[in-house]
Amino acid sequence: MLSPHATRLEVWGDPIAHSRSPQLHAAAYAVLGLDWSYGLRRVDEASFPGEFAELDDSWRGLSLTMPLKSVAFTAAAHRDRRAELTGAVNTLLLAPTGPYGFNTDVGGIVRSLADDGITDVERARIVGAGATATSALVALCELGVREIDVVARRPEAVTPLAELGGRLGIEVTAASFAASHHSAVDLTIATLPGEAPVTDAAADALARSGGLLLDVVYGHWPTVLSAAWGRAGNPARSGLGMLLHQALLQVRIFRHGDPDAPLANEVESLQAMRRVLEEPTTA
Repeated sequence: MLSPHATRLEVWGDPIAHSRSPQLHAAAYAVLGLDWSYGLRRVDEASFPGEFAELDDSWRGLSLTMPLKSVAFTAAAHRDRRAELTGAVNTLLLAPTGPYGFNTDVGGIVRSLADDGITDVERARIVGAGATATSALVALCELGVREIDVVARRPEAVTPLAELGGRLGIEVTAASFAASHHSAVDLTIATLPGEAPVTDAAADALARSGGLLLDVVYGHWPTVLSAAWGRAGNPARSGLGMLLHQALLQVRIFRHGDPDAPLANEVESLQAMRRVLEEPTTA
């Protein structure tokens, strides 16, 4: 059991000032009647062990963003299946038996796509081969995908994704940004940082056959890719939906210890969190 005084939470990462997580969590806790505090702290990989060791029993848990998902994975004494598959933890629930690590990015992707009526997919594309691409691959597996093209600058970066795909029964094929034509897919998930350079020609080639675009970026919008999808007349979504739903799963974890256990007043909590994202921001 958690300490009855465990009411403190934060999101850690570097950079972190742009994070919308404090507002999202505060909105949910207000609906749920929870007197919990949720702040943010700039923490990088080198400082994580020392900062983490200083947490006392007033702390309930942490949300982790880049670049801390791998070190949080190592810090977790117990992990859920999504964390084990991806090697990434973005949520730590602190407990006397050791930290419990979860990956709610996977569920955030799945649930955000469901908002667009996408609950099963045959063929998909992932743009980028970094850490978030692994969560995208696991999410696509949960949606029934059996073939995925991964567009990456370095073909060797696709190898770990192909190996994971093989374990999950998915055929993963490497593709190049330089290609002028790509096989048609039902869905594209872009996992590139917002400032990643992509030429208009490469973006247009991807957009022509890319189906709906889910771009995990939300702080740099529109992106080069979303603009290309607009030119092609195809729908594009920012990462705000993913952010919203992964945060809701985190609230479930911090409340019940289980991302699959719905909250009391969950509909109202989600509505309050959506309203936060509709508010203007100066970030």
